[in-house]
Amino acid sequence: MDYEGQMTPVLPLRCIILAAGASRRLGEPKAMIEKNGTPLIQWMVNRLESKGIEPIIVTRQELMLDIALCCPDRTIVVNPNPDAGRTGSIRCGILHIHSEKSKVRPYRLLMVPVDRPGFSDDTLSTIIDQHKCCVPSKDGKGGHPIMLTQNEIEIILSEKDPDKPLREIVTPEYVEVNDENLHLNLDHQIDIEKWQNIVNR
Repeated sequence: MDYEGQMTPVLPLRCIILAAGASRRLGEPKAMIEKNGTPLIQWMVNRLESKGIEPIIVTRQELMLDIALCCPDRTIVVNPNPDAGRTGSIRCGILHIHSEKSKVRPYRLLMVPVDRPGFSDDTLSTIIDQHKCCVPSKDGKGGHPIMLTQNEIEIILSEKDPDKPLREIVTPEYVEVNDENLHLNLDHQIDIEKWQNIVNR
């Protein structure tokens, strides 16, 4: 509710999975790393769809076919210049949403980096219930996924530098969660092994 006690309108929720990184530190595409035979990108799509979310996947040209094969009938957008920065990939996803015939606005946008898979199902539920720009946090540090509102969406679209970090463009509120794997980042083999052995609940 707002400060006058009126119900806050429930805005539609859209979602972007960011999977356009080059994975130079790891040496292989993070999106295609497997857990029990399932590529990470497919595993992430399945998690989101289990919550009723239909994500748009933003990736790079060389991963397009592999992702399309493991995630058939999903919307996949190619960032033509993925090495310019993650913010550029977010803009690609937003522009695709705005190009759709329905053009439903305003809306909320859940932004999910494929290489940050440690958040629990409880954390995901907590964030998708929010109607403000926010991120889950633990030990005073923000994590993912991030919820964006229409205001932040417009700010990102107006940003000319695709390499400018998102943290310099928007200022999300922290939503404290009890989530021991929230800050898992798949940069090294040990991180992959940890992800492969956790249960996201």
